[in-house]
Amino acid sequence: MSVRIISLKKDGKPHENPYLSIDYFEWINERIKVNGIIDRAEICDWLRNGKGEAYIIDDAGHKYNLIPVISPDGNKYVVTETDKEASDALFLLPEII
Repeated sequence: MSVRIISLKKDGKPHENPYLSIDYFEWINERIKVNGIIDRAEICDWLRNGKGEAYIIDDAGHKYNLIPVISPDGNKYVVTETDKEASDALFLLPEII
């Protein structure tokens, strides 16, 4: 299953690793028009276990796949293929209110 991440929810606390400030992601399966919310660790596990793919689309229409990461401390999170740039396109997504 392929899902598009359309927004995220941050915990509002300062983190040395900004990816760990993300608690939840809102997603939509555009093919079957189903949506939901998944937490940061769950989506990392889902991607690592090969159960599907997740991506974002920026304002210019560029698609970026999410990549699962586990920090040296064991924290699970995701980054986009753009994480080597100054800012990850993931942080440009709107925040869930």
